[in-house]
Amino acid sequence: MAKKSWIAREEKREKLYEKYKEKRRRLKEEEKWVELQKLPRDSSPVRQNNRCKLCGRQRGYLRKFGVCRICFRELALEGKIPGIRKSSW
Repeated sequence: MAKKSWIAREEKREKLYEKYKEKRRRLKEEEKWVELQKLPRDSSPVRQNNRCKLCGRQRGYLRKFGVCRICFRELALEGKIPGIRKSSW
């Protein structure tokens, strides 16, 4: 389980990105780079990390399902992800 502060930090970055998204787009079109630099750093989409929705893990994240590899395996074995089952050959 990731620290609560890391999860909260990512949520804060998502909110800042949404708040300044339109302003960032407009400044880029007008090529006002100095004003763009004055915006908060965390409002940049590059600073966001994908985190597991269940445990907050950053590494081993599966985009298609929105969870990490460990949580994915647990959910798949429990049959909670439709269309996914353990392979054997």
